[in-house]
Amino acid sequence: MRENTTLKKIAEKLNLSISTVSRALKNHPDISPETKKKVNELAELLEYDPNPYAVNLRTHSSKEFAIVVPSLSNFFYHSFITAIEEDARDYSYSVIIYRSSNDAKIEHEILKSCRHKRVSGIFIAITAETTEIEPFLKLDVHGIPVIFFDKVPEYESCNKICVGDEHAASIVAEEILNKGIDNVLGIFGDKNMSITQARMKKFNEILSNNSQINIKTVHAKSSDEAEARSLSLIPDFLGNKFAVFCMSDEILAGTMKAIQRMNLKMPDDISVISISDGMIPKLFYPEITYAETSGYNLGKLAFSRMMRCIAGSSFAQTIIDESRLVQGGSI
Repeated sequence: MRENTTLKKIAEKLNLSISTVSRALKNHPDISPETKKKVNELAELLEYDPNPYAVNLRTHSSKEFAIVVPSLSNFFYHSFITAIEEDARDYSYSVIIYRSSNDAKIEHEILKSCRHKRVSGIFIAITAETTEIEPFLKLDVHGIPVIFFDKVPEYESCNKICVGDEHAASIVAEEILNKGIDNVLGIFGDKNMSITQARMKKFNEILSNNSQINIKTVHAKSSDEAEARSLSLIPDFLGNKFAVFCMSDEILAGTMKAIQRMNLKMPDDISVISISDGMIPKLFYPEITYAETSGYNLGKLAFSRMMRCIAGSSFAQTIIDESRLVQGGSI
């Protein structure tokens, strides 16, 4: 195995001090051009790579961002990660991706790992079980900015980048009203999540103002649960002008599987409308009408906020990315 090249080895071969070699590699103005040239040529010849852990200890930063998500099966998170990676590369940062599996204990261990690695900042969508904000605040005190996105805490004094949950829900509800649909099944996510509460509250608020509409709402924590709820409840609505609303892509995937199993046709037998990042609705024919919530846009906003925090911005900010209705043929 080839022995790693160190600053000490370069210094010994050139009869220089280690500090002179280090400063030459950093293009320090106190080092002569001739010395810089000799040091850099030998470093390249010997394939010298700085020890990242030593650099972290000196600079108290790893030039790495951590992205923590509940799962990686969600296209919304894939597009968010893509946006962060694109911008991070432009600023010479790398990205580490962690999956919490929607488990608060795993999330806590991830935070500890990020602190030990001295990551430059953390982007996180919290788990449904997360109730304590203190571990995140401690990271910020230690110079590691935390940007919450998508699934965020209710605590006000922190940086949050969110989709317009209420706006998206209102767009969907108004489209249902515009189509004259009077029977609605709303399938929402985990009831403990703020994102679920915001979307459900606005959706019900708008539709309940119309006394003609029959609304039933249920919760599903996964695609499989959404499929089971759909298989159980959709038959009760058939024969009426009926729409099922899916709060997220995960729920939409499970609901559409149930609809296909029952051989129902859109929009003749059933109407479907969703809140989505945009990929899942395009997998079906006719395409699903949805209120767009873009993970990519959210990633761009989150990265911009992170760089402001690193530059010294100390105030907490909540940024909302509003939605738009994308028409398909499902309603």
